[in-house]
Amino acid sequence: MITLKGIIEINKKFDNGRIVNKASLEFALSTAKHSKDWVKQLAILTRAILVDHPFEEGNKRTAAALIFSLLETQKVAYDPYKLDKAVFRITKKNITGIEEIRRLIKDALR
Repeated sequence: MITLKGIIEINKKFDNGRIVNKASLEFALSTAKHSKDWVKQLAILTRAILVDHPFEEGNKRTAAALIFSLLETQKVAYDPYKLDKAVFRITKKNITGIEEIRRLIKDALR
């Protein structure tokens, strides 16, 4: 289970863990727990981090690390290059749709 504290700890690997939009992460965590689809849960959290920028710094790195961490925890094979491209695409094209983010993550799974 992903927690606010866990996401903050991931961000601390890249920055200081200072949150500037805590409500976004709390809402995403609350919304994600209502889905039984773990990829959708991940998409909801990824969107909150990449689109809402809850951290002072390191949002893209935090989102990527969260994705990699969860996939490794779930023992799911993935293409790290495709995941990096997905994170970049979400931010570059300002993709906000959960289903599209879910699809981008799913496309990187083997």
